[in-house]
Amino acid sequence: MYKAGIVGLPNVGKSTLFNALIKNHQAEASNYPFCTIEPNVGIVNLPDEKLIKLAAIVKTNKIVPAAFEFIDIAGLVKGASKGEGLGNQFLSHIREVDAIVHVVRCFSDPNITHTENTVDPLRDIEIINIELALSDLQSIEKRIDNVSKKVKGNDKESKRQLEVLEIIKNTLSSEKPLSSIQLEKEDIDFYNSLFLLSAKPVIYAANVSEEDFADTRKNKYFEEVKKHAAKFNAKCVPICARLEEDLITFSNEEKAEFLNKNGSIQVSSGVDNLIRETFDLLGLMTFYTAGEKEARAWTILKNTKAPQAAGVIHTDFEKGFIKAEVIKYDTLLKLGSKTAAREEGLVRLEGKEYTVHADDVIEFKFNV
Repeated sequence: MYKAGIVGLPNVGKSTLFNALIKNHQAEASNYPFCTIEPNVGIVNLPDEKLIKLAAIVKTNKIVPAAFEFIDIAGLVKGASKGEGLGNQFLSHIREVDAIVHVVRCFSDPNITHTENTVDPLRDIEIINIELALSDLQSIEKRIDNVSKKVKGNDKESKRQLEVLEIIKNTLSSEKPLSSIQLEKEDIDFYNSLFLLSAKPVIYAANVSEEDFADTRKNKYFEEVKKHAAKFNAKCVPICARLEEDLITFSNEEKAEFLNKNGSIQVSSGVDNLIRETFDLLGLMTFYTAGEKEARAWTILKNTKAPQAAGVIHTDFEKGFIKAEVIKYDTLLKLGSKTAAREEGLVRLEGKEYTVHADDVIEFKFNV
């Protein structure tokens, strides 16, 4: 299962956000640094109204949404790469995730301490980025020492690896983003095998106050983070973690009433937006299967071919793949049934080279 790690300085709202994401009070959220030591792990469902409508069409009560993991990682501080604040342990947790949700404090509250004493989101972002880069630099320097020994033995592969490592080292040392590196195709697998922290895709979660969430234009901190993210082609999503956590215990009706009274139209979708954007950041998409037993969203990487998509359901489906019977979700919704879609000639039969698209409703034909 794909994993997204929640990262940031202490007391920026990481654990509060985690609780809101998994709709549970699993993670301790207290007003002191390092209230989280071991990472909290939770499965988060992808919000999907289409799946609910699809279930109604095929008349099933069982709905299985797409899901992935969120990991609440303890706060990092200056010097984390040197072991400050159990930094080495926390950095190792980040290395295990596929993408980073960087929570940035964009609210002022005298009752919640800040490890740097003042609210300054761009400074906070820089602290985290520097620690990730320094950790990577240490890792790369160790690899250079090891690979250099093999190069002395005229190992061609090691020579090329050393060249790539030197490029990475120089990029990190000059404080340039690793995304600026241009690699040859044959070097990409080696680069990916390094699991560099600074190379992980990032989305910024700007944690604002309840008052500012209704109109984030009033929050200068959010605007700063938004502009910073844009420089690196990253997304910035506003959230109000404290309010979202409070809404966990509300029923849908109570939540709607609360939001209506407070005029906070955005609040209900703050966390949902973050989940969707993180899912996209991971390079993921969904396709559907639907029948009397269940309506289900399956998670695959974008640009996945039909046989490999079938393999996500069961390895036998991929091995014995014959064809895929595909209906577009919008078509099925409009016509109301698979039978009607067939009668209209709107069901396509696709082969092994078909690239699955988001919102495809598929029935796989296979033989084993």
